[in-house]
Order: sequence, then C-alpha cells, then structure tokens
Amino acid sequence: MLQSDNFLDTEQMDYEAWSASLRSLCGRHNLVDVDPDSFSGWLRALSVCGLTAVDLCCSAHRFERTHRDVSLDELDHYKAVFQLAGQSTIYQNNQCVQLAVGDVALVDAARPMRCVSDDPRVRRLTIHLPRRSFVSHLGFEPQGGACSRSGAPAGRLLYEVVLDALKGAGAESPPADSYMQLAVYDLLGALFAPSDPRPSSRHAHKLFIRIRSLIKGRVTDPDFGPPEAASEAGISLRYLQKLFTQRGFTCTEFIYSLRLNHAARLLDRRKLLNTREPISAIAYSCGFHDYTHFARKFRRRFGYSPGAHSPAEGRTGNGAVRAGADDGAQQAHDPRGALI
Repeated sequence: MLQSDNFLDTEQMDYEAWSASLRSLCGRHNLVDVDPDSFSGWLRALSVCGLTAVDLCCSAHRFERTHRDVSLDELDHYKAVFQLAGQSTIYQNNQCVQLAVGDVALVDAARPMRCVSDDPRVRRLTIHLPRRSFVSHLGFEPQGGACSRSGAPAGRLLYEVVLDALKGAGAESPPADSYMQLAVYDLLGALFAPSDPRPSSRHAHKLFIRIRSLIKGRVTDPDFGPPEAASEAGISLRYLQKLFTQRGFTCTEFIYSLRLNHAARLLDRRKLLNTREPISAIAYSCGFHDYTHFARKFRRRFGYSPGAHSPAEGRTGNGAVRAGADDGAQQAHDPRGALI
C-alpha cells in the first residue's frame, strides 16, 4: 500500500481558521484539550469522482461530534474515512475501530462520533456520500463505525482512486464522474455489506409506502413499469425490486394487480349500467397494451374471462378475489398468490 509521505505540502492554518473550515465542510466538531497557540494543521476540499472530499491533518489528539452537533447540523450523509498517514481510533455506534495507513472506515454523519490519535503526523481523507443515493444504490443501510483493512481487494482499489485524486490525476469529466461514483458506491458496498442484508429499517418502510403510492398514481400508463418507478423514486432498480421481493411479491406483480383490480371495477360498472363500452377499451384504459395479454392475466387472476365478469360472482371457487375489494389497504397475498 502506498504511503502518503510524498504528497504535496499544504499551507498551515491556525486554530480558528482550521476549525471554521472544518465546520463549513464537515459540520460541527469539538476539538478537545487543544491549545490554540500551539495548534498546527491544514485541510482542503477536493473532488473524488465528483464526490465532495476533505483532506485534513492536525495536531489535535481528539475531536468529537456530539448529539447536539448532530441535531444542529441535520447532515444526511455518510463519510468514507481513509487513513493516509499515522493511526487513528474512531468510536461510533458502540464500536471502536483502529485505522492504520490504507484502512477505511464508514462514519454516519447523522450520528455522534469521536476520533482519537496520538500521532501528530496523522492524516485522513473523508469522502461525503449522500445518504439517499448511497443507500438506494446499495440496497441496504450500512452502519456507521465499521472498518475495512487495507488487504481487502475493494479497499485497495478505493485507496488507489483516493491517491489519484490527491495527486490531481485525470481531468474533471462530469459524465465519467457519474459512472465512477457508482463504482465507488459498489466498492464500499463490497466492503461494508452486512451479513444479513435485508433492509428492515423505518427508512426502508417509509420509502416502500411512498413508492407504492407513486405507482398507484401512474398505474394506468401502459409505458410505466419498474424502471420508471425506480427512476421517479430516485433509487436503483435493484433496490426497488428488493423492497418488493422482501414483502413476498415483485413490483411487476404489484402493478398488474392494481391494473386488474381497476379493470374489474370498470367491468362491474359496465355491467351495472349496461353500457356497450368495448372490453378492449377498458383494458387499454387500465394500462394494458394488448387485449389478449389482458384477458390471459384477468382469467389467471379471477378464474374467468373479462366478458364473463359479474359483480355477483364475488369470490370464485378457486379462491380468486373479486377486484372490488379496497386495494388502498396493505397489500398481501391471497392463497393463490394474487395481490389484494
């Protein structure tokens, strides 16, 4: 692993200037037991694959971020912390991780933390990872306070990316940066994936409810599907699919269930009012491109053809559910696997 001794020197800053810069770039932090007159240090902002990063060094042995700091800042991102020189110890979420050169830790800026070092030559670089895009891409919420050692292949690749950014290698290229950001996310995901990746957090539940509502508002659009739902929700398609499969069904099944329920209600009304509206028109208005496909899906769901649909039939003998039921309630599976 490369050392950082050959990095270019950066202009030294006094205590007040360093503290102000740290606060503007990283939020509120408290330096503990520091003599402002003997303080030395520097920091600078830079970009790593289009992500905001901060390269810093200081003689302070300890700084921390308290509950009050977190509350006042309301920051909503993670930080990947790379140890460039010296050694550090980071405390967060009841975890204690010791970093040597080449190690990387993941810190949650929305949680209190403490960083301690007895080495005046300590140097770290932090990359800010916007929570929403980071979590959406990974498909799980990582826990702050985790550490990966320098021997991990993904860690070595990330460290090389950091070194290149510090050396100013490569011209800024926004289109390339967007792809490189995803590569950085994937490498961090490989380092910090939990042993049980099932997202069961309150955040994931709220996100699922929002996506379900979004789909209901667009379900009659025949060109609307899982990719469009993921795009409008601002998450990856992989994470969208995971949110649904962990609840026992797929996003595609959910969309078709809503469309079929809507079609059944329109057929109920057609029967009640004795109108001559073509059933194919009802199929198209419910988001189906092809009538044959609609008829096959309808029969599979309810056990009879759209033309034989009658509000008096209710639940058929094979357990199909009449689509007049309220699908605004929590979605579930009936005995034959239909979403209700």
